[in-house]
Amino acid sequence: MEFPTIYASRAYSKMKLWTFFLLMVLLKSDDVVVYCGSDYLVGLGSYDITGPAADVNLMGYAKAEQVASGIHFRLRARAFIVAASEGNRIVFVNLDACMASQIVTIKVIERLKARYGDLYTEKNVAISGTHTHAAPGGYLQYFLYIITSFGFVRQSFDIIVDGIEKSIIQAHENLRPGSIFVDEGELLDAGVNRSPSAYLNNPAAERSKYKYNVDKEMTLLKFVDDERGPIGSFNWFATHATSMGRRNSLISGDNKGAAARFMEDWFEKKDSGRMDSSELENDGLPGLSDYHGKQEAVDPWAYAHSEQDLSSPPGRPTTKTSSVTRRVRGAPRNVDKPRFVAAFCQSNSGDVSPNVLGAFCLDTGLPCDFNHSTCGGKNKLCYGQGPSYPDEFESTRIIGERQFRKAVDLFNAADEEIKGEVDFRHAYIDFSKLEVTISDQGPDKVVKTCPAAMGFAFAAGTTDGPGSFDFKQGDNKGSPFWKLVSNLVKTVSKEQRDCQHPKPILLDTGEMNIPYDWAPSILPIQILRVGQFVILCLPGEISTMAGRRLRDAVKTVLSSHKDFENVHVVISALSNAYSQYATTYEEYHVQRYEGASTLFGPHTLSAYIQEFKKLAKALISGQPVEPGPLPPNLLNKQVSLLPPVVVDATPFGVNFGDVCSDVPQNSTFKRGDIVTVSFWSACPRNDLMTEGTFALVEFLQGKDTWIPAYDDDDFCLRFKWSRRFKLSPMSKATVEWRIPQGATRGVYRISHFGAAKSLFGSINHFTGSSSAFVVVS
Repeated sequence: MEFPTIYASRAYSKMKLWTFFLLMVLLKSDDVVVYCGSDYLVGLGSYDITGPAADVNLMGYAKAEQVASGIHFRLRARAFIVAASEGNRIVFVNLDACMASQIVTIKVIERLKARYGDLYTEKNVAISGTHTHAAPGGYLQYFLYIITSFGFVRQSFDIIVDGIEKSIIQAHENLRPGSIFVDEGELLDAGVNRSPSAYLNNPAAERSKYKYNVDKEMTLLKFVDDERGPIGSFNWFATHATSMGRRNSLISGDNKGAAARFMEDWFEKKDSGRMDSSELENDGLPGLSDYHGKQEAVDPWAYAHSEQDLSSPPGRPTTKTSSVTRRVRGAPRNVDKPRFVAAFCQSNSGDVSPNVLGAFCLDTGLPCDFNHSTCGGKNKLCYGQGPSYPDEFESTRIIGERQFRKAVDLFNAADEEIKGEVDFRHAYIDFSKLEVTISDQGPDKVVKTCPAAMGFAFAAGTTDGPGSFDFKQGDNKGSPFWKLVSNLVKTVSKEQRDCQHPKPILLDTGEMNIPYDWAPSILPIQILRVGQFVILCLPGEISTMAGRRLRDAVKTVLSSHKDFENVHVVISALSNAYSQYATTYEEYHVQRYEGASTLFGPHTLSAYIQEFKKLAKALISGQPVEPGPLPPNLLNKQVSLLPPVVVDATPFGVNFGDVCSDVPQNSTFKRGDIVTVSFWSACPRNDLMTEGTFALVEFLQGKDTWIPAYDDDDFCLRFKWSRRFKLSPMSKATVEWRIPQGATRGVYRISHFGAAKSLFGSINHFTGSSSAFVVVS
């Protein structure tokens, strides 16, 4: 019969159609398939890396007394992954941390290999720090860098490793077809040279090629999902993250972390339609907006004259996840699109300060000595001044805002599309004994680098954070007394003195190994490529002119190949490990702080240039490079002297979370005012509140619904913690809210989340809230 034949034919056709559809679905899930004509898969991720906000030394100024006691705003790891349609992929992670750490990198790679096999390795994963000096230390493996934190701090180490891994996992899971654009532009008022006398020792002919004695150029990558639109941006700009000074005790991402927060919040507000694409708020803090919305708000005037009881309730137990569920940026903006990720990465900022007013003497107000940065022969009174000196919080905001605004300009204008291969090269180099061929002038000359050593001017510090005693910058002789002290620690050989000349050696760190190695010798160098965009990942800080020489040398090699005719080369400093500074040969001879901190001697920069050129040549030829000797893993040798939290307590009859200093009943505040509330609390080391918050400003919507408005990841909110006295088990948390200009009129309260440790070791979470108050204008 005909009808059964017809139905069978139709059924077979439908089966073929469904088979084809199923095949397409399966193919669509494969990471290497790219649709919409894209050359790349792109994915971005971000995760909280805020370390212990109590008792732990802040990394950067090397001041043992600078110990964390609260949070200015939270720290994050921000990652991007770019995968070619066929073949290679790269990962770049930017940390709100002082620097990358060799042992952190080793541990992250171990975890990635366990999860993804050989997809992500040390060869194609780069981890870079912003160089904030307001993040907890204790996470590096070499002894010199953890002395002031009383050794290794496992909590600092774990939170950074976890956050990096989770940011990469997010980026991997967010991989989708997309495009990348690049733009460059000048930012003139966010950095000055803090060692101009050293810069002037560079050849006049070389200096004449440049308009400024610091690099003013910002380079930005814009990531665009083919369907969702813009999903993030990463930029590189050279200025130290030292707007927050050495007296600060609050964890902070400094000016680069602030810029990232401002830009992420700006985009979320812009993309959600709450602001025009060209609008930037008058207070420069686009993150401080009405997350709570404006509908059904209690009328502040009606509230102020009502009899409704909104006084402070007693502190009460809560769940471990309560602060996570209440944080402002907890939920995705919508289920189909991850939050926008903006990273402000560090470049050749070795001699660049954000304290743009210059360095002045605290006692006289006069400029510091030009060559030595001293006042009356002493360095202690010579300080660099930020744009809002002496208010370092405001200076941080201003320098952060300037970077943010330039990044927005570049983001909106970016129209050069990145096209081409994804590739990478990586090598470990022993910088303690590397032969370097110098061929700049006359016949080739072979020189050598030296084992690591620190000069006398290292102890003088910089104008961002002066040192102690009678050390001074620009000292190429050293004092007899400190030479005697130095020799008591480690006698310096004649060979080492000659190799490091003219640096007078204060600490021969490369030859000190008790209780374990004081400084690195084997370091990673790395090149990442996406089309015509190339990142040079350097394991330390590099000065302005040294960075220019390195970039130019690599660019010259790459430009010889047709695929790199319009190449963009950026330096990503403080990447994968840390080895302090690299200056030019001429700057090294001046022995300012940067030269004295150039570990491997006067030819350190030449060594970097030589080895990066090798990577660049291998990149254009498609050839592999020798992996080099593996660096040591010193995790099992670490010493920690930081005592644990023993117990938390409150006065008799007081609960954890009870308010001890409240706002006045039925009080009113205006925008720009500061609201301060204190709570009986416990040590923040008991729970870092990762992806959560210690402090929250809540907004009253309707009659009894409190919704999150601002938390300790907002620039306007400061969480401060203190013990009643040293070693006391009793402590207080103080929350300060600087009411932003964009705050909505209405009724607010301040809440605190914490975790207390009992004598038997159990951790109990609690919360408390202030009385309600009104913001009237």
